[in-house]
Amino acid sequence: MSELDAVVIGSGPNGLAAAVRLAERGQKVLVVEARATIGGGLRTSALTLPGFVHDECSAVHTLGILSPYLRTLPLEAHGLRWLQLAASVAHPLDDGPAVLLRGTIDDTTAQFAADARAYRRLVAPFLADPHGLLADALAPLGWPRHPLQLARFGWRGMRSARGLARRFATREARALLAGCAGHSVLPLERMFTGAIALMFLVTGHVEAWPVAAGGSAAIAEALASLLRAHGGQIETGTPIRALAELPPAKAYLFDTDPRQLASIAEPVLPTRYVRRLRRYRFGPGAFKLDWALGGPIPWRDPRCLEATTLHVGGTFEEIAASEAAAARGDHSDRPFLIVCQQSQADPTRAPAGQHTGYAYCHVPAGSTVDQTAAIEQQIERFAPGFRERILARHVTTPADLEAKNPNYVGGAITGGMADIGQLFTRPVARWNPYTTPHRRIFLCSASTPPGGGVHGMCGYHAAETVLARIERLPRTPLA
Repeated sequence: MSELDAVVIGSGPNGLAAAVRLAERGQKVLVVEARATIGGGLRTSALTLPGFVHDECSAVHTLGILSPYLRTLPLEAHGLRWLQLAASVAHPLDDGPAVLLRGTIDDTTAQFAADARAYRRLVAPFLADPHGLLADALAPLGWPRHPLQLARFGWRGMRSARGLARRFATREARALLAGCAGHSVLPLERMFTGAIALMFLVTGHVEAWPVAAGGSAAIAEALASLLRAHGGQIETGTPIRALAELPPAKAYLFDTDPRQLASIAEPVLPTRYVRRLRRYRFGPGAFKLDWALGGPIPWRDPRCLEATTLHVGGTFEEIAASEAAAARGDHSDRPFLIVCQQSQADPTRAPAGQHTGYAYCHVPAGSTVDQTAAIEQQIERFAPGFRERILARHVTTPADLEAKNPNYVGGAITGGMADIGQLFTRPVARWNPYTTPHRRIFLCSASTPPGGGVHGMCGYHAAETVLARIERLPRTPLA
């Protein structure tokens, strides 16, 4: 492609979203990807036995279906199809029925009537305009479109999950909140873990958490198809290690972690800025298992099969202990698990009558401890006979995650720690977090606001930043 306007380095959901946004505004865009296939965390592979299809990383797309940008794109016309079950989340408990996050507040609170009023007061105010809330919450600091709603959300969400859980008396409501807060990859005593919990509860009442038909790779493929329809191009198998390897263009957007940006662009960035990039904190990693199963997971409460996602870890206190252990560098004997059962919604993931299984727990960054037994014991605890259904398993360690995707430093899959020290200043404190001291180099990865998740909003906001400046930029090599 001659006369490029923008080059995007990396083809994760944010890189592809940035490229699509630029291309639909008439810019000539090239995406370069180091691996042979596109997608970042949106890759799907045959990891176990023939006929079984597994998601390498991201599996259930809570924010994908609700993304303020992705939901405006005609991705269905480019092959994407969302598949949903009756519930978003099931949270099994030891001596009683599981608690399910269902579409309506009434259906959810019927499982913990004593906390129905408290739950409604917490969640219902944000269901009047959930898309407005998401548009503001998934944007960098600035002037929100719905300031009162965002302020109300921030006032409640700035609390820790433990503080938010004090609203509830029942173990069911507390457990449901803890499982949602566990996605923060932070101890549940930390500030703003309440915001993560509240956001996931709200989304479950807007859309049932979906999977992509055929695998998460279908999302990347739909974005790539749309990009090509707008004239954009993609080159795979093209690792970038130095600026001299990049073709001439006006702007360069890095869908990489800050460490890679520092390494590649160090010659043209100030030393102080490079040092700050290298001090970026990534947080705990993940240890993941994929299974080929002879049948569905035999949950003690069969209603668990009605949800795409399981939060497996028992009570609030148990989940809090597991997440605190990972943060301080320890491993829990009873880890909190995020379990996905994509084949319940998508029968194409496994041969007829058989199923796939997927689970991961949080572990210290770079951990080399095998958590297979601990993970399978946790599932067996709530699904007796689970091990007997395992036909084959595939283990993914933190080192494996980083080897497949260098953005996952130490096995961290969310783009970096989202604690108070980095939530609003990722990757470093700048008025516009997508810019760098070099006027033609931009960052669009999950290490920028709003952070991890398959929503494409980091890429969208970075592209908007570029569009506001691109007419004033020269089209020359960076090196």
